[in-house]
Amino acid sequence: MAERQQELAGLDHLLERIGQAPRRDDERVQLGDMLTAVGQGSFGSLLLVPGVITLLPLVGDIPGVPTLMAILVLLVAGQLLVGRRTFWLPQWLLKRSVSRAKLDKAVAWMRKPARAIDRLLKPRLTWLTQRAGTYLVAFFCFLIALAMPLMEVVPFSANGAGLALMMFGLSLMANDGLWALLALILTGGTVSGVAYALL
Repeated sequence: MAERQQELAGLDHLLERIGQAPRRDDERVQLGDMLTAVGQGSFGSLLLVPGVITLLPLVGDIPGVPTLMAILVLLVAGQLLVGRRTFWLPQWLLKRSVSRAKLDKAVAWMRKPARAIDRLLKPRLTWLTQRAGTYLVAFFCFLIALAMPLMEVVPFSANGAGLALMMFGLSLMANDGLWALLALILTGGTVSGVAYALL
């Protein structure tokens, strides 16, 4: 998965790209097509996609979706942690699909808040999003992904994980360490809440 595209300009641009993913004859959109539309060359974009999908209404609430997104994050974050700069994903995962109608409706709902979020992004605390900071982000994303299958039985917790992943992806894309810091805090709160609910 080494292909390159024009860099994403923000969350709204990512949603636009997802909306442009080609539909299949059965009116479904495959994960692989979404990743191709978004661009697969950066760790930030490969975090944004599962984060946004898990957070989207109608899509992220489908049983099994958080677990599939967790597998995607585990694979990508794990490969980054061992030093890979291009990412491999299995075909069985890339061929998972969602209804085009549900995806279009969810993306349209999120476009307006996405534009507001984009206006808040700017380079700051860059030590959290460069070099060693990237590995720290990957490590915490790996931990979130490990917990996500359990979150399917705790209402709204998977949405919190999706939000954290989205924030991590945005922080890397915009070189905004403040968003990475906020995502770290959200991760701690979400994981603690799940642990409390299950114990």
